[in-house]
Amino acid sequence: MKTLNVALEKPFKWWHAVAIFMLANAVSVLPAGVNGDEAFYNNFVRPAFSPPDWLFLPMWFFLNVTSLIALGTIINTNLRTPQAKTFVLLEGVGWVLFAIFNTLYFWMKSPILGSIDTTLGLIIALINLPIAWRINRQAGIFIGFRVLWLLLATYVSAYVALNNIDIFFASFSKQ
Repeated sequence: MKTLNVALEKPFKWWHAVAIFMLANAVSVLPAGVNGDEAFYNNFVRPAFSPPDWLFLPMWFFLNVTSLIALGTIINTNLRTPQAKTFVLLEGVGWVLFAIFNTLYFWMKSPILGSIDTTLGLIIALINLPIAWRINRQAGIFIGFRVLWLLLATYVSAYVALNNIDIFFASFSKQ
């Protein structure tokens, strides 16, 4: 009976994290492959300190893992509070944004939509950072890693969107 109570107390299992990771990344790579269309990205005018394209895969792997640890920690700590429920809901939206980024940016050829996606991801991370910190400091630190990366990514994506042709939106102006 004690095993059943422990199982009920910790509703987020390691395989939940693996399922979220696999699903989000499968949806992400479907339209444009693992790294997207590197030539498409590399042909853009970018700010001088934009990360090299090879850094995105290991960075997002790290951020995916730490975000899932934070999610599991928050769910297993106290899901009954309104703050924890808000955190989980926003993390779900964040995972959807992560999963559709390659579709928006690389498949639809839209730096503008990619920038909007990245900005929304940053907003979610900024909202969730203090929530996670109050519930569990390690979870807060893990969300903090994502905030730091998305601060840079949001700047770079906005710069790219403002200084390059958006093929998706340009196709509407030709009609």
